[in-house]
Amino acid sequence: MKTKTKQLFTLLLFLLLAGYGQAQDDLKFTLAEAQAYALKNSYVIQNSGLDVDAARKKVWETIAIGLPQVTGEANYTNFLNLPVSLIPGQFFGEDEGTYVPVKFGQDYNSDFGFTVNQLIFDGSYIVGIGSAKIYLQMASQTKEKTEIDIKHAVAQSYFMVLTAEENLKVMRENLTNSQKLESDTRALYNNGFSEEQDVDQMKLLVQKAENEILKVEREIRVARIVLKYTMGIDVDETIELAQSLDSFLDPLLAKNEHIAGFDYTSHIDFRMLETQRQLKMKELKLEQSAYLPRLTGFYNWSKTAYGDKANLFKNSVPWFKSSMWGLTLSLPIFTSGQQHAKVQQARLAYQQSENDQRLAEQTLQKDYLSAIADIESAVDQFENDVDNKQLAKRIYDKTTVKYNNGISSSVELSQTETQYIQAQGAWVASVIQLLNSKINLDKAIGKL
Repeated sequence: MKTKTKQLFTLLLFLLLAGYGQAQDDLKFTLAEAQAYALKNSYVIQNSGLDVDAARKKVWETIAIGLPQVTGEANYTNFLNLPVSLIPGQFFGEDEGTYVPVKFGQDYNSDFGFTVNQLIFDGSYIVGIGSAKIYLQMASQTKEKTEIDIKHAVAQSYFMVLTAEENLKVMRENLTNSQKLESDTRALYNNGFSEEQDVDQMKLLVQKAENEILKVEREIRVARIVLKYTMGIDVDETIELAQSLDSFLDPLLAKNEHIAGFDYTSHIDFRMLETQRQLKMKELKLEQSAYLPRLTGFYNWSKTAYGDKANLFKNSVPWFKSSMWGLTLSLPIFTSGQQHAKVQQARLAYQQSENDQRLAEQTLQKDYLSAIADIESAVDQFENDVDNKQLAKRIYDKTTVKYNNGISSSVELSQTETQYIQAQGAWVASVIQLLNSKINLDKAIGKL
């Protein structure tokens, strides 16, 4: 029995560990996986999806206007005082000029029936159907643009985390070196081969290195929070990034990445403005359609009963049927120029949408050319900062050797370390600039 219990416990433990490991794997993301996760879980994307669903319902709402509309109605009336009509007295043998009060009707009456209305022709309805479909198209394109913005934000946050973590590695190496220098200098001081000022100077280097690490660790925490927030993950969750910084930098530095030609007509911003232009055209046609006649048809059927007692639903009370059908034609004749003003306003709005589209063509071309120039400048700046960082590191290393051999002072060593940290900071900034310029180029092209 003990053996079986032990085996069962081992099996359960294995399953729990396996599940835990799977859960951990589920929170490890490449950039593409992080972007895909954000598109499924971002509240902004979810709201955009709801807007698309609402637009679909709006299309059907508009279509339903032209379909048969059936209305049912029932009435029950109790006359507390029947209306009185005055009848000329000569009809009842009275003198001419006199009137006899007469009550018509019965104390109770009831009726029920239904009416069917059918729109036969309405120019605004025809235009409205097309406008509703364009409205759905606009909602879908808005969702697409939101997805692009989310992917852009995720990429920026992802790169910030990777860059900060790479910077942390360098800062920790620098702290290790500073701690060793402090230890060696203190040992020399204890043996009378160094001054107390040198020990204090090395201690300052260690404290400065520790402060840099604390600063970078805070940057990493903030970057991770922003990334998780953008992805739609609880900020208390722990996630891992599956890609390294070099996997993004190497293709850019190889300078052999093919930059595809730019077709501004496929860009989401241009397509949204094209949809906006179509919508303004529909609005113009809608105002123009107000000059057209409107034709509707109707059918009505009802039953009515009258009686002196409250219960009119007894078989002894007769119910009288009535039904009719007809057509209604309405045609605007004169509106004192009101409709003409509406048409002119719609025409001006349409012309503005055309101007916005032409401006967008120039803007997108400008953004594309600027993005190419930015990424070229970012590559040059990055390579220059890499050289500067390596040069600063060599100077710092040589100064460290000189200091250990008593040739260089602690002040000079502190200066070269500060120079190296500054070069490292410039390298971090250039990495961020380079990676952001790449995603900005992708966004300008419309391929992000």
